[in-house]
Amino acid sequence: MASAALELVGFFLGLLGLMGSLVSTVLPFWENTAHIGSNIVTASGNVKGLWMACVHQSTGTFQCDTYNSILALSSDLQASRALMVISLVLSTLGLAIAVLGMQCTVCLESSGELKKRVAGVGGCFFCVAGFMTLVPVSWTTNNVIQNFYSPSVPATLKFELGDCLYLGIVSAVLSMLGGGMLALSFCEGHEGEGHRGRRYRGGGYPYPVGGGSVPVVRNPATMQMGGIGVNSRGHTLVRSGSGSSGGVHVKPLAAGYDVTGYV
Repeated sequence: MASAALELVGFFLGLLGLMGSLVSTVLPFWENTAHIGSNIVTASGNVKGLWMACVHQSTGTFQCDTYNSILALSSDLQASRALMVISLVLSTLGLAIAVLGMQCTVCLESSGELKKRVAGVGGCFFCVAGFMTLVPVSWTTNNVIQNFYSPSVPATLKFELGDCLYLGIVSAVLSMLGGGMLALSFCEGHEGEGHRGRRYRGGGYPYPVGGGSVPVVRNPATMQMGGIGVNSRGHTLVRSGSGSSGGVHVKPLAAGYDVTGYV
């Protein structure tokens, strides 16, 4: 059963996952130049990302160039771009939907069942977004490791894992973990509730959830001399004696009892 605190923790985890995925998508630190061998290079490091490639010169200058043609890119890079953008869109939608369905917000307060389902849908969006972030990050990590240990690739063309790959993995895990916490709202049941908002105890007599007046059933068999009756205001009429000399004592009913008219 998801509580308000659990939903709040899941929301912030999903928000951190969204921010980490955004940083990983924008920055070019997906692949770093591997400095192996005894060759002296004039550039202190080359980095590559989804949108640009940068060169860090030994003089301290940092120059970046964006990729000129989309069609000239490799298929894995194009797919990584698309998946990261879709992940950001889904995380943003999950963030907006989760705000509407969380218990700590005032949106959709009148319909409790719908509010819980909305929070669960937001959590599902976070889970899918985290999975879509994990796919291109893992794909790129595998390619970098295979090229690094491949003997056919020259040493000057070998790269190491960049910081954005580590950040992408952490962001994907945070998004899926936060989405799972929000998705627990689907498991929240309605224990002890009957039809039309009434609850049942013991013998099965319903009573309203919010208190209110108790329905009174009048039994004509008790409205006779020497018996006990119930008037329209919910009071007990006790007749004593016989004939016209008998008095009538009015006693109020105790609140919370279901009067059936049978004594």
